[in-house]
Amino acid sequence: MGNADRLGRIRDAVRAAGSAGVSELADLTGASEMTIRRDLDALAAQGVLERVRGGARSTVLRGEEPPFALRAHDGTEGKARIAAEVAALIADGETVVLDSGTTCLEVARALRGRRLTVMPLSLQAIHTLGENPGQTTLLVPGGRPRPGEGALTGPLALASLAALRFDTAVLGCCGLAADQGLTAYDLDDAAVKQAAIGSARRIVAAADGSKLAHTAHAFVAPVTALHTLVTDASAPRGELAAIEAANVSVITA
Repeated sequence: MGNADRLGRIRDAVRAAGSAGVSELADLTGASEMTIRRDLDALAAQGVLERVRGGARSTVLRGEEPPFALRAHDGTEGKARIAAEVAALIADGETVVLDSGTTCLEVARALRGRRLTVMPLSLQAIHTLGENPGQTTLLVPGGRPRPGEGALTGPLALASLAALRFDTAVLGCCGLAADQGLTAYDLDDAAVKQAAIGSARRIVAAADGSKLAHTAHAFVAPVTALHTLVTDASAPRGELAAIEAANVSVITA
């Protein structure tokens, strides 16, 4: 088992059970207990889990948003496919507001160097688009970064969105359901998403299948606010049919 696979299995085991011991994880992965201890230290440094005597426990409580460091390692191939489909929807010359989150970070990578004007709403996406901008014009909003997330929120972020108009808003989400709409875990994040919707002519949601038929507590907008949903093959078919019935175009990456 490779290092990345072992770390992923440890992360998933701790997340699923809430906690796990070193010997238990060694049996699960076939690695030595010394290796497991080093792996747990590395994952703890990323904020993925918390080290406790004899093992580790999950940092994710039920109903809370998993940490960015944890989400960044989940479904990366699927998110890259979603990002490629989103990028294909955007024509050169467009102005784009790009939401925060791990899927939208993949969209930033897919848009890098394109002849576009982009305003990212996270520090990670700003950094990604600014590394090798090429023909991309980068607009940097104001705002207060959410700890651990890098998402820009607060009055300055809202003022930046209110001052501009975009061709396309690319939104991530914590939950999307035909009957409950687009939802987020954080109220400030929900307010920024609402402002992005209000500033754009076209709304594209980028969400992997785990987000569908799921609802977080902060309401953003009804599903009818979306023009297009780009998701992956793991999305529940019944939920996709209900979203399509709301006159939303659905693309499966």
